[in-house]
Amino acid sequence: MQQIRPAKASDASRIAEMIVTNYRVNFYPFFRNDPFYFGELNVLDTAAEYAEGSGALRCTYVYDDGVVRGMIRVQDDEIVKLYVEPQFQGQGIGAKLLQFAVKTLGAAWLWALEYNQRGIAFYQRNGFVLTGETMTEDEWVPLVKLRLKTDRSCE
Repeated sequence: MQQIRPAKASDASRIAEMIVTNYRVNFYPFFRNDPFYFGELNVLDTAAEYAEGSGALRCTYVYDDGVVRGMIRVQDDEIVKLYVEPQFQGQGIGAKLLQFAVKTLGAAWLWALEYNQRGIAFYQRNGFVLTGETMTEDEWVPLVKLRLKTDRSCE
């Protein structure tokens, strides 16, 4: 069975579950913003972003071995989202999705939450390096940029 495939509209609720769960597990401890994490952020609204014909759906791939266990969204050469259901993390699913995005889709860079040291370490283990670039999203979310390491003999 092909494990990584383009997402379908029927995957929208599963994709939304993974996104919402990961946001709450990984990011809530840093921000403690109850109105956002337990109000604005919800499965129904997130699933709507992945409706039939949406740009988000066209750019998303899922890891599906009979159960959708992870997802990656790539726009142009940017990795916009990469999430694996927490119960399935540590099994190489994220690495397979990342390798697919790099080799098949030409993904080369991403923004990561500055506080997400586990996520940053994951990207570094998989060939990405911090660029030194930072930005603040939504006026309070600090992000760092990682880029696929290129082999250059002069560096």
